Amino acid sequence: MNPIPTRSLGCSGVEVPALGFGGAPLGELFERLTEDRAQATLRGAWDCGIRYFDTAPWYGHGLSEHRIGWLLRQQDPAAFFCSTKVGRVYDRARGGADRDVTAPWAGGLPFVPRFDYTYAGVMRSFEDSLMRLGLNRVHALVIHDLDFGYHGSEANVGAKLRELDSGWTALEALRRSGEIEAIGVGVNEASMMPEFLDRWPIDFFLVAMPYTLLDQAVLDREFPACDARGVGVVIGAPYASGILATGAVEGVRYGYAPASAQARRKVARIEALCARYGVPLKAAALQFPLAHPLVASIIPGANTREQVEENRAMLEHAVPVELWAELRSEELIHADAPVPTPGP
Repeated sequence: MNPIPTRSLGCSGVEVPALGFGGAPLGELFERLTEDRAQATLRGAWDCGIRYFDTAPWYGHGLSEHRIGWLLRQQDPAAFFCSTKVGRVYDRARGGADRDVTAPWAGGLPFVPRFDYTYAGVMRSFEDSLMRLGLNRVHALVIHDLDFGYHGSEANVGAKLRELDSGWTALEALRRSGEIEAIGVGVNEASMMPEFLDRWPIDFFLVAMPYTLLDQAVLDREFPACDARGVGVVIGAPYASGILATGAVEGVRYGYAPASAQARRKVARIEALCARYGVPLKAAALQFPLAHPLVASIIPGANTREQVEENRAMLEHAVPVELWAELRSEELIHADAPVPTPGP
């Protein structure tokens, strides 16, 4: 098996593997996982050569960090790259293990989150994550879910951005001291990207929906702004939360919600073109975002060993240049979207 190549993460000086592991499914995003299955998934990722693991306190209210930490504690600390997130802090659920506190997760742990982007909140989140992971450091911290989807109004988002003025001081101190190597921002909404670019010298965005085989609107404004500032990109949901993995099947999700008829129709057209060239939809979905020079890595999630192994295989599946050309001519991808080119 070929080693996974590394890429520069913006101008941070950090190198990350082009394929990583997204930890949200291990927090039991859509279904419960036994501990044996979760650890078999992680062991499969390591055996496949994956050395970049991303998690967050939010993923199962700490469960994903516990599980990923179990794997990483057994490895040479110099052999992997780990990122987690800040913006929420946790307290125990009062009155025992009330399963309602796990919402919106299918399972997870009985701890209750609250948003806190202040200096104290960032520092507490960082220390709590290290203890859940059982690690003495992580390589990157990502500001998590500071957007309209979670905070509702412009006034609420503005208040959280003002909180982050002090939280940013904490992040900068950690980066300056070498306790972390990079600072990222996790975004679900492309409209938030200019807000962060204008306020703070971040190293990278971890984007969920805004750049996939299904949607490249960020090429018009947000990605050029990132390029001008040397800000890198990690793609957090290359399968767009499911639809680019399964195809346009009934009940499929897009953007973590039931896919619209319009999204299903577009995916069906992409899938039909892929089938004509003998290319799995998954292979096209994983390889497409990596063609953009800003994109350092893709970190699809998985909840079985087989899914991890398939992701690794799809990264290396041959895709003819004619498929990309036809996707462009059929206006199924942005006219200016970079596409993969054959290696030497």
